Amino acid sequence: MARQEKPPLSDLENKVMTIVWQQQEVTADQVRQQLDSDPPLKDSTVRTILRRLEEKGYVSHRLDGRTYVYAPQVRSQSVAADAVRSIIERFCGGSIETLLLGMVDREVVSPETLRKLADKIAEQEKQAKNQTAPSKKPRRKRGE
Repeated sequence: MARQEKPPLSDLENKVMTIVWQQQEVTADQVRQQLDSDPPLKDSTVRTILRRLEEKGYVSHRLDGRTYVYAPQVRSQSVAADAVRSIIERFCGGSIETLLLGMVDREVVSPETLRKLADKIAEQEKQAKNQTAPSKKPRRKRGE
């Protein structure tokens, strides 16, 4: 099943989403108060950003009286993975190996960290395989 990719977040949208992810439910006024912006953003600006985030599929809202309460529709990890995928496609020709080797070369990640990660992945695959393998119980004969 193909995933539908969402439009990328601007820097300001990312700051707003960080607040939404932290709070899980938030109003435009709460976002405005928590944004570290100089000069402070107007309430109408924050509402416009939240509306655009909703149009892009990042948040949804519910009404609490006359107030819109926003909640995330995507996990921050999913957005981060999409951003990394975009980087891999744009700069590494679609090769995650190229990205990881570059990260090791630039000392962003150590070879030891990659080995630990590979071990964790192998362990999870082993556990998944054990859970999906059909159990072989001996058949019972009639009369037993």
